[in-house]
Amino acid sequence: MWFWVFVGPFALGLLVFTYVPLGWSVYLSFFDAHNTVSPTEFVGLDNYTALLREEAFTDSLWTFAVFTAFIVPTTFVLSLSLALMVNRLRRAQAFFRSVFFLPAACSYVVAALIWKMSLFNGVRFGLANTVLGWFGAEQTAWLSTTDPPWYWLVIVTVRLWLQAGFYMILFLAALQRISPALYEAAAVDGARPGWQVLRHITLPQLRATSVAVVLLLVINAFQAFDEFYNLLSDARGYPPYARPPLVYLYYTALGQGQNLGYGSAGAVLLALIIAVVTVGQARWFGLGRKED
Repeated sequence: MWFWVFVGPFALGLLVFTYVPLGWSVYLSFFDAHNTVSPTEFVGLDNYTALLREEAFTDSLWTFAVFTAFIVPTTFVLSLSLALMVNRLRRAQAFFRSVFFLPAACSYVVAALIWKMSLFNGVRFGLANTVLGWFGAEQTAWLSTTDPPWYWLVIVTVRLWLQAGFYMILFLAALQRISPALYEAAAVDGARPGWQVLRHITLPQLRATSVAVVLLLVINAFQAFDEFYNLLSDARGYPPYARPPLVYLYYTALGQGQNLGYGSAGAVLLALIIAVVTVGQARWFGLGRKED
């Protein structure tokens, strides 16, 4: 009885606010659902085939691929580097751990607006343009310049600031589980501190955590919405470039057309892509495979 007293409210909330909407979204994807969530015209796989022929949707997947190519390796390297540095501290380790983790508690919307209005504002009072002005450089419209595409710098840096601390905590926990005896044995065998120890002891011991971090980074990149929408959209709408899948589906399902069936089909396809990529990565990295 006490199990259900404590777990029941959360299980009910998960059912009502997660699984029922997910099931209804799958149901809507097989119907012509313009301006309604209770459609009657069954269209089968027409929404899916139309979506796969839609150039804007395939372009959004390309945007995701570019974003992933930027954000996954940079976050991985930065979070691992922070974890290695914090782990070596003998004093104030808890302080620096908290400082680096603190941005993870910040709202993506708030951070995006700070980046847009204060740091990378396209006029003279933006911090980035102010610093460049000290060296005689011209002002840059960071979010509207497409050649070169400076908007990627803004998008990647805000996501990097927001999430690097969280993954640093994961790496730090894994580092603290490594037995000191391994490092002592390496020193006895003549391994030089630094790259040799990192390559042959630390990184192999972090393999499971590294795989989990990469998987989480790719999944989160698929679900990118807040920073893209709040950085690039304005009173005129959203520009045609740098439109990730969720932004495209947002305008499809909740824009002027209100095509909820079409948008639901896109959501189902996106979920399937995430599942396939995640399983493929897990298989490639050998996640869950028994050690020899």
